[in-house]
Amino acid sequence: MAALVLAALTASQAPGATGAAAAKRRPAPPPADVPIDGGSAYYTDLPPLKSPVPPHGSPHTGKGPATGRGPAEAGLPATVLAAYKKAATTIDASDPGCRLPWQLLAGIGKVESGQARGGAVDAEGTTLRPILGPQLNGHGFARITDTDAGRYDGDLTHDRAVGPMQFIPSTWSNGGPDGTGWGADGNGDGKKDPHNVFDAALAAGRYLCAGDRDLTAQDDLDRAILGYNHSDEYLRTVLSWYAFYRNGTHEVPDGKGVLPVHRDAGRSGDANGGRSEGKRHHGRGPGAEPGKSPRPGGSDKPGKPGKGQQHHPGKPGRPDGTRPTPGGTQPPTQKPTPSPEPTHPTTLVRVGDKDLTATAGAEFATPPQVRAQDAQGKAVAGVPVRFTLPPTSDARFPGDATAVTVTTDKDGLATAPTLRAGDRTGDFRIRVSTVRHTAPAVEVGATVKAKPAPKADKLARTSDKELTATAGKAFAEDAVEIKATYQGELAAGVVVTATMVTNDPQRPVENDKGPYFKDPEATGHDGDKPVRTLTGLTTDANGLLKLPKIYTDAHSGTFLLRLTTADGAVLTVKLKVAAPAGS
Repeated sequence: MAALVLAALTASQAPGATGAAAAKRRPAPPPADVPIDGGSAYYTDLPPLKSPVPPHGSPHTGKGPATGRGPAEAGLPATVLAAYKKAATTIDASDPGCRLPWQLLAGIGKVESGQARGGAVDAEGTTLRPILGPQLNGHGFARITDTDAGRYDGDLTHDRAVGPMQFIPSTWSNGGPDGTGWGADGNGDGKKDPHNVFDAALAAGRYLCAGDRDLTAQDDLDRAILGYNHSDEYLRTVLSWYAFYRNGTHEVPDGKGVLPVHRDAGRSGDANGGRSEGKRHHGRGPGAEPGKSPRPGGSDKPGKPGKGQQHHPGKPGRPDGTRPTPGGTQPPTQKPTPSPEPTHPTTLVRVGDKDLTATAGAEFATPPQVRAQDAQGKAVAGVPVRFTLPPTSDARFPGDATAVTVTTDKDGLATAPTLRAGDRTGDFRIRVSTVRHTAPAVEVGATVKAKPAPKADKLARTSDKELTATAGKAFAEDAVEIKATYQGELAAGVVVTATMVTNDPQRPVENDKGPYFKDPEATGHDGDKPVRTLTGLTTDANGLLKLPKIYTDAHSGTFLLRLTTADGAVLTVKLKVAAPAGS
């Protein structure tokens, strides 16, 4: 009955159409410091001890759409699986540095909604019934009063997490970094619907990638997941499913996915069959201990796993295989087979020049480079190393990237790709860190110097035509064009000063009569005031400069225009002014 009532209520609510009383309500702003799902309930079922069989019997790298056969838990509903892959592909095109794997979305979708209740979605990816978390009323959960006037969760008093990825309404609508919310349109229908798995998966992916995260870095990965639900057990559970799915999955029909059973403690009614086994909101709900969740069933005493329940892992499985396999510890009757301890880097050492130097806009001659070493000082190969530029620098790696990850070679060397300086001059530091290890980060200093001022050792006219005008009239438009060269090559960007000077070969000074310019920035009567010296004139990309229009006063005769550069290049041009006819 509760399920039908809430489903009907949610389905009937278009934006702003929640009744007269709701129409008068003004949605409250999203609460601060609340995770994506509002600290709502999640499934605690862990992956089976037996992992899926990777295709062709080889370990999967996690980079491609791995498929394999294995336990039923490895089967993902077709539409849900398509939504995860589409979201990862979309984000990879817009934010390739994030390196979002679709298996991470699958891991979160598993613990948040059991893959949309085993794939209970229509052809467009919208859930057949609303998936609603417990009421966030502060009783064992975060307290979030209604922010959406019941638009998404059908609740006019408090918010509930909604949809297959369990967004709270305030976060979906206006809790994003730009104030417009994390909501996304993943299936291109022009709507942002948290109950649609394509929309929800894309929104979740963008949230996980926010803040320039690189999800191949364990710290970034952990922070992204904890931002979804700030619980250590939640982190362990998601990482376990993430690693499980990376070993291989297979597609199953919609509605045929395995439904998880166990949730963490606490109970509250919702549309999931009349009740939801929720959890106390860590650090907020009464009786909650930060970082821990009570055991399933509400008991704090250890108990035997029930049907379908696995051993709880002491540590989450890591995607790089450096931690135990997700799904739990070895059964007590089995002794784990010892394996050789892999070599881990303990130090990153700067290699090459102490500091890197480049001219603004040019490439650094030497790329940043470090060596990864173990505790004995031996080089360690195959270590992912990340080079990160500070936000204060406009230098960039290829593809306009501000961070790149490379792997150390057989000599332990990690060499960043070509780095190009921006226009901003000064010093900055490049942070270099390992991606999956704890070796301390190092910094590489870099300096961007200003471009040297363009030089010219010769100025010349581009025409030998005599320059003449009648007193009181102007010379032809752009009558004077000059060319600047340096060592025989055209010189672009050369600053030239043009001065009307007296005919004194020993000491030419600015003339007070004869030809003149007009101030290009003056207006009104001041715009007609004679100007006989212009500074800041600059040659173009071809080393050419056309002088502004030259006017004459009532004086006739031969006058001199002197053009100079800071490097000492000088050109003197004769300007002949004839007296008016009949004067």
